[in-house]
Amino acid sequence: MRQMSAIELRDFLAIGPTAVKIDVREDVELEFGMMDDAIHIPMQSVPGRLNELEQHKAKTVVLICRSGRRSEQIGQFLEQMGFKDVINLAGGMNAWATDVDTKMTVY
Repeated sequence: MRQMSAIELRDFLAIGPTAVKIDVREDVELEFGMMDDAIHIPMQSVPGRLNELEQHKAKTVVLICRSGRRSEQIGQFLEQMGFKDVINLAGGMNAWATDVDTKMTVY
């Protein structure tokens, strides 16, 4: 699994391959902002929705949470399930709100 800062991820998404963004935060956290086109699957729901994610197995998958810890755990799980290109947003949405989209709230 690759770790990318908010700036690195912003630049990667601007020029890189189409990536599937998965936000693993809880419902209540989404009020602080969410990346465009992200799929919301709360962390605890990921194992039960693995069949839904299978279609993205060969794609670049970007995982997002508040600070990067939960998304890193899900990244490790997805790699164990055979996902090959997993990126964790280091610092999570708080880093994104600080460094990329300052309209979002750090919480």
